[in-house]
Amino acid sequence: MPRNPRRSPRRWPVADTTAPSTTAPTSTTTPGRRKAVSLTRTPTWAWALPPVLVLALGFLYPLALVVRQSFTPESLEDGGASLTPYTEVFASTVFREALTTTVWLAVGATVGCLVLGFVLALVIAFVPFPGGKAVARFIDVFLSFPSFLITLALLFIYGSVGMANGAWTGVTGAADGPFHFLTTPWGVLLAEITYFTPFVMRPLLAAFSQLDTAQLEVASSLGAGPVRIVRQVILPEALPALAAGGSLVLVLCLNEFGIVLFTGAKGVTTLPMLVYSKAILESDYPAACVVAVVNIALSVGLYSLYRVVSRRAGA
Repeated sequence: MPRNPRRSPRRWPVADTTAPSTTAPTSTTTPGRRKAVSLTRTPTWAWALPPVLVLALGFLYPLALVVRQSFTPESLEDGGASLTPYTEVFASTVFREALTTTVWLAVGATVGCLVLGFVLALVIAFVPFPGGKAVARFIDVFLSFPSFLITLALLFIYGSVGMANGAWTGVTGAADGPFHFLTTPWGVLLAEITYFTPFVMRPLLAAFSQLDTAQLEVASSLGAGPVRIVRQVILPEALPALAAGGSLVLVLCLNEFGIVLFTGAKGVTTLPMLVYSKAILESDYPAACVVAVVNIALSVGLYSLYRVVSRRAGA
């Protein structure tokens, strides 16, 4: 028999791992990742530069011009700086009366808005009545109304030839009606309270919507009356919202111009009205800039005070 030779095992070729690879490595970086990497290489200051430029050109530069003009009296032809405009404005009786009127109107309107807004927000949030949700939505719409629109509505009702005076003269036969308070400081106060009360109600309604109703039920089951529940349960939860809405109303009332102008209250001069009078009617730009700087300082000071108080109160 022929000899069966032993078959040798087949040897497969082994790749040389030491040889350099000629295949290009596959990139696992996606385009989005490459974009993110390129963005991270951009300096941080480059991203802050555009908003800073917009803020500087749109606000800081005009503000700097106002402050500079307030130190530049018209008597100095070379444009040098002087405190003469400040001393003249601070010594004038018109400025002191305008400052006093502005402060007491702003404080009075803020107090009125806080009281009225708190009561109305309580009714809308906790007293079920038909159309309650529609009223809550209308408050959001009301915030977009211009201030002079509300003033015109009050003029149609309580103006010299308004509906109230027309009804009075029609019934009594008198030549004139008794309602003339819109041209007084009390009319301006009424218009500001009417317009700015929703600015207090909006944060209050948001705070009331997050209030746990179980607390109210427990307090009621323990025998607490409505007044006690409001004082001990609802009011502590509403204090941050009251502080936020009140501070906003106070700052807005300090700078309100349209309401005072459209009521026709000629005897009521506030700081914004004094700026308008000095700049437009008298062309006294240094004095107008001085009053504007004082108005800005009051607004910024009150806002800073609010931030400090709210931070300490944990609001």
